[in-house]
Amino acid sequence: MLVLLPPSEGKAASGSGSPLKPEGLSLPGLAAARAAVLDELVDLCAADEPKAREVLGLSEGLRGEVAKNAELRTAGARPAGEIYTGVLYDALDLAGLEPAARARAEASLVVFSGLWGAVRIGDRIPSYRCSMGVKLPGLGALGAYWRTPMAEVMPEAAGDGLVLDLRSSAYGTAWKPKGEVAGRTATVRVLQSQIVDGVEKRSVVSHFNKATKGRLVRDLLRAGAAPADPAELLVALRDLGYVVEGEAPAKAGKAWSLDVVVTEIH
Repeated sequence: MLVLLPPSEGKAASGSGSPLKPEGLSLPGLAAARAAVLDELVDLCAADEPKAREVLGLSEGLRGEVAKNAELRTAGARPAGEIYTGVLYDALDLAGLEPAARARAEASLVVFSGLWGAVRIGDRIPSYRCSMGVKLPGLGALGAYWRTPMAEVMPEAAGDGLVLDLRSSAYGTAWKPKGEVAGRTATVRVLQSQIVDGVEKRSVVSHFNKATKGRLVRDLLRAGAAPADPAELLVALRDLGYVVEGEAPAKAGKAWSLDVVVTEIH
């Protein structure tokens, strides 16, 4: 099982560890593309703070993020699973996983990134600010920039098992599973069910969408679940107590869409 996650906008501090070693990152087929983004981002942030804030979409109050980017090559690095914070990662609680579940997380979780393309949670990276929606002056829109290297690397990373795609739409632009890989890919939508005047009404949730996805992944990891395809994932999630709806797509080579229905959001 390969689980595709979005990063978090906010990130923990880099810390005092040894600096980034690009050659040590997983998915080495992305190395050249990573180097190009890193070079342009660092050079931009070191040379022109106002321009960098404009490109990155940062307010005056976030100018410190520009300075942080300028020091990416020398800043301390930490495992990506410690760098990414926020609602989904709080619910996932990687630090609280038992050793076996943590090992499964390191093998199966991949976090998409505007700067790195994609990293595994054990990869050591510095804290940074660069979303997939950024358009760098030289390389252009990062979502489009990453499509070619991702198309070469991600099918191999997916192997022959389930791909559980929990990315937001912005990060989904960097790689869209195709063909046979798409047929064993499942996306998840979280819906809140409420009874209003005796009638059930469902609505898409946002903040709680992230929390539910984090808990869902955590539960799969702790249970040691290894669904081979979306149909087995649906069964596994129901066995874990989730209310899940979905069925095979009408056409082969299309991803499954699963709805997780919740009545309480927390």
